[in-house]
Amino acid sequence: MSFTRRTMAAFAAAAFSVLAPAAASAQAWPTRPVTMIIPFAAGGPTDVLGRIMAERMSQILGQQVVVENVGGAGGMTGTARVSRGAADGYSFVLGTVGTHAVNQTLYKEPLYNAATDFAPVTLIAEVPLILITRKDFPATNLQEFIAYVKANQAKLQFASAGAGSAVHLGCLYLNSVIGTNDVTHVPYRGSAPAIQDVIGGRVDYMCEISSTAMPHIQGNAVKALATLTAARSTVFPNLQTAQEQGLQGFEAYTWNAFFFHKDTPPAIVERLRAATVEAMDDPAVKQRLEGLGAIMATPDRRGPAYLANLVRSEIAKWAGPIRASGVSQ
Repeated sequence: MSFTRRTMAAFAAAAFSVLAPAAASAQAWPTRPVTMIIPFAAGGPTDVLGRIMAERMSQILGQQVVVENVGGAGGMTGTARVSRGAADGYSFVLGTVGTHAVNQTLYKEPLYNAATDFAPVTLIAEVPLILITRKDFPATNLQEFIAYVKANQAKLQFASAGAGSAVHLGCLYLNSVIGTNDVTHVPYRGSAPAIQDVIGGRVDYMCEISSTAMPHIQGNAVKALATLTAARSTVFPNLQTAQEQGLQGFEAYTWNAFFFHKDTPPAIVERLRAATVEAMDDPAVKQRLEGLGAIMATPDRRGPAYLANLVRSEIAKWAGPIRASGVSQ
């Protein structure tokens, strides 16, 4: 064997000796507990969905999926931890339309590039937003709401779960469409304190995720004026959509999906995707999530390629309304 051939063979053997253990490690994943970063406060809608998924996924993976709430900066603080952490598969983030679309335009200096700094795993579900108001708000339907807000926008306030959250985005988009951009935004550290101030009459309205709004609507603590999706919510089948009430083409909802660090081995990405899909298809999990108003992702929307395209399209979709509103962080 010539020197060149011997050298090439030695390089190949060395490369194999390095790559083989890495491949074996990816195939064996996980060998210890895995952390699911939820980039919002405990008790909110994203947290509830994540914990339901984590419970079943722990059983499927044979290792505990530990939930860690890391809030701040509209979800960017916790999300950035995954993008800047190790690419070993032991930390992933439960992303939303806020963390992986809205923040790219809303913030002048986002902490990451949502389209390139992550390895998409799978879309889990979409969750409708519902326009709710304080109980004594002088409107009983969307058209009355629009007329009142237009006439009084300078003295009204809308609440959100924080700048960049889906709840913020929904009302930001609604205000932009109906021409009421002078309403004051009041951000909170999560949906729970925000909705409590709507109940208490300290703020006027919010575009809340259906799962969090549900008990307060059912308890008659707030008024529900419209579902902000094209189809009516299965949880509130009698509540008309914004489109049915005159806002043609209007849709505002959040979605939830898992993301790894961009350099995570493909075998680990696929293993988590498979475990997520198995959990999603579990009848008990599906019933719990649909009972919260979630619309489960269909099989054709459960792959990394679909999620990657979704992120890019959502960044473009929300850039226009955010820039038009003049809101930035």
